[in-house]
Amino acid sequence: MEVMRSVCPYDCPDTCGLLVHVENGRAIKVEGDPDHPFTRGMLCPKMGHYEKTVHSKRRIVTPLLRSGSKGSGNFVEVSWDEAIERIAGNWKQIVNQHGAEAILPYSYAGTMGLVQRNAGHPFFYRLGASRLERTICSPAKGHGWSAVMGKTMAPHPNEIHKSDLIILWGIHALATDIHIMHDITIARKRGAKVWLIDTYETPTAKVADQVIVVRPGTDGALALGIMHVIARDKLEDRNFISQHVQGYTELQAAVLPDYSPETVSQITGIAAGEIEQLARQYAAAKAPFIRLGSGLSRYGNGAMTVRTITCLPGIVGAWGKPGGGLLAGTSTEAAFAIKAITHEEFLEQPTRIINMNKLGQALNEVTDPPIKSLYVYISNPAAIAPDQNRVLQGLAREDLFTIVHERFMTDTAKYADIVLPATSSLEHSDLYRSYGNYVVQRAYPVIAPVGQAKSNWEVFSLLAGAMEIKEPFFSQSADELIDAMLRNPSPWLAKLPLQPLQAGRPLELPLPDGYKTQFKTPSGKIEILNPHEDDKLPRYIKPHGDDAEFWLINSPDPRLLNSSFNEREELTTANKMLLQMNPEDAAGKGLKDGQLVFASNERGEVVFTLKISAKIPAGIVVAEGVWWLEHVPGNRSVNALTSQRLTDKGKGSTFYDVKVNVKAAGNA
Repeated sequence: MEVMRSVCPYDCPDTCGLLVHVENGRAIKVEGDPDHPFTRGMLCPKMGHYEKTVHSKRRIVTPLLRSGSKGSGNFVEVSWDEAIERIAGNWKQIVNQHGAEAILPYSYAGTMGLVQRNAGHPFFYRLGASRLERTICSPAKGHGWSAVMGKTMAPHPNEIHKSDLIILWGIHALATDIHIMHDITIARKRGAKVWLIDTYETPTAKVADQVIVVRPGTDGALALGIMHVIARDKLEDRNFISQHVQGYTELQAAVLPDYSPETVSQITGIAAGEIEQLARQYAAAKAPFIRLGSGLSRYGNGAMTVRTITCLPGIVGAWGKPGGGLLAGTSTEAAFAIKAITHEEFLEQPTRIINMNKLGQALNEVTDPPIKSLYVYISNPAAIAPDQNRVLQGLAREDLFTIVHERFMTDTAKYADIVLPATSSLEHSDLYRSYGNYVVQRAYPVIAPVGQAKSNWEVFSLLAGAMEIKEPFFSQSADELIDAMLRNPSPWLAKLPLQPLQAGRPLELPLPDGYKTQFKTPSGKIEILNPHEDDKLPRYIKPHGDDAEFWLINSPDPRLLNSSFNEREELTTANKMLLQMNPEDAAGKGLKDGQLVFASNERGEVVFTLKISAKIPAGIVVAEGVWWLEHVPGNRSVNALTSQRLTDKGKGSTFYDVKVNVKAAGNA
């Protein structure tokens, strides 16, 4: 038996280091790498048995050709040669008749490796296909941070150790950032207090000293209310502000007077006295630290909400104190020359851009040229894209030639004309960087591909040949691409010995001395007033909502990651797609725990199993996880209810900015 290093490839800020036990060519056990600076030997429940995903009996092991109606899941096996020949033949015909923009790639973060995630970009650029605007996750969050902090480096997670007040704001850390709990535990042992600010009492509340429940989409108003009290009572750090903050005086004069605790209480549902207390305690903390989640950015006001919250540490001078600040996410893009993989210059002339949140619209509306082919990889849009009914309607088009490169027969794969078997992360090479810490790591294959599975890069190399694309770039291996990047390391990476990285060991990027107060903005200061924004000062914008009774929060489920891990029976069989509701709301509708209910709005209707819980505020219902249709009590999952509307900035998703009506399923 060998123990080999690898990396968790999933869309999670932790990007854990793995120790994979391999015997007779099979992964038999997966552990957290104790030498990884952030993983520290621990894995989440999903990755703790990753070998069950890798060697699942449900793996697709050969190319498949559709033999039944779209959505039926009926396929016959074909060879790789036949599959590639059919794809190339269809594409050449489409290009001749409609132009290459009639072909649309659809991918996101099924793997976070730099090579395999970006493998399709150079191919589709060279082909001249339509481009996908990949903004389904949290671009509004990034915009909100940048509007205040520019390209300022985010604090190292270890800053938490020195904090005396940790605010988990809009983040269910036990589900989406579990390893930060290690750092929070260290701080708590040193006397730190923990607040949780969220729309309901998530399981993360068990580590919090105080839970503040805010109405959906009103977090920005709460931040303004806190700032109002700080300004009114002169609790700000005037010294820090005079040196490092632009626009506080303007905010104080033009915005904050409108956000008294009483006014903010009406908006947020938080008592005015509690807002006063939060403000005073935040201002009095020696080193307050905010860990900011992404969910609150998925409203129509998402970018402004994040922008407003991001102003708080500057007002109390938290950035100048060890242990203080705000972590929205780390940016390690500068560590690697990603353009060496994406090759944007292969795009000979600009092609149209289609936002991935609007796939349902794009597949069903008349466009010029029409979308005649969809190539899906490392994503499952039938489950994860908003407005599921419109997406499925588009996928069912007989004139849409759809290829899905996948490990499992997902909801999207069932609508494919051709399904190609994909490798897992243990079967291919890649290079990983985190968006929640500063660790980078290279990974090599630890087992041979299962069945006839091929990596993204291998398939795009085959397709390039079949489409008669001659660039030598496509004849390289993934390892050759990685080697080329590391031969000319970035200035950041060049500060480190690269031998450990080349050997597959985790490597932490160094942070410069004093980086927390090196504000990389046009002014060199924290920009509360940003002259380049449409709104030069932060303000509260109401969320959109719908004409319905209950706010719907689609929260993460610790057993799933978006729609990933639905293939694992031990994670899905004993669980149900639940709709959680406050006891008083349930009683008012005559609903009982465990019964089937309909949640509906103008976009669709979904059947859930009702769970009555006092942890859910009145006027809100909560669904957790994104479930494959085979696991749901009806024929649709939660995204039949979500909207294709975009955020105020960043063109992101508005998954949480949605309302529904609820009734007993028997009343349909």
